[in-house]
Amino acid sequence: MAEVSRPIRGSSVLPARREPLTLHTADGLRLVAELALPPERPPIATMVCLHPLPTHGGMMDSHVFRKASFRLPALADIAVLRFNTRGTTSLHGTSEGVFDAAVGERYDVAAALEYAEYSDLPRIWLVGWSFGTDLALMHGLDAVIVGTILLSPPLRFSDDEHLERWANAGKPVVALVPELDDYLRPEQARERFGRIPQAEVVAVCGATHLWVGHTERVLDEIVARLAPQTPLPLPRSWSGPMQIADTSAYADRA
Repeated sequence: MAEVSRPIRGSSVLPARREPLTLHTADGLRLVAELALPPERPPIATMVCLHPLPTHGGMMDSHVFRKASFRLPALADIAVLRFNTRGTTSLHGTSEGVFDAAVGERYDVAAALEYAEYSDLPRIWLVGWSFGTDLALMHGLDAVIVGTILLSPPLRFSDDEHLERWANAGKPVVALVPELDDYLRPEQARERFGRIPQAEVVAVCGATHLWVGHTERVLDEIVARLAPQTPLPLPRSWSGPMQIADTSAYADRA
């Protein structure tokens, strides 16, 4: 008997090979991490997640990245690597160290990229959200990555010098900017990212900084870059095995 198709909701966990990890930084810290791989096939691309500001609730389990891990390995054959930056706590645990305002976090980004490279994960993209976009722009320009996707970039810690480095590198930069963002709205973003000729600014109507109610649009935009052969929009229902996560345990402030 064929399985009944069920809606994919925020708590839906689709099949994946999930592995808890410890990332080791060059300055001696251990970071809590998880790698989610497609359930049956090798990945065709890799998403390394850089989470929002930990002092405001950001963590590897922030809802967009949690849902990416729950869905994209099964729906798009994308590997999803998430981790807590130094001093950050989530249900997966607490990473060693203390928050360092985007300075010491350069070692955290490097540790994640090093792990992805030495694990032979394919077509590595950095996907930052809010504070994570600053980390991507400041510390993520590495030979191993294809490009970066920036969700709600505030450009708070990063500056024009970092933008110019990306311009000179020529690697893809995609900024998804909410129409109602608290920090940087589409018109301002187009002006700031104008320093990067190859940058693409995508305005998302009705969205806010936290992307509540717009996760599906974000995941579709990510898949369009990482796995362009995947039909879009992604399925909103699933007929295979599915688990339900206890989302009451998550604090979705970011």
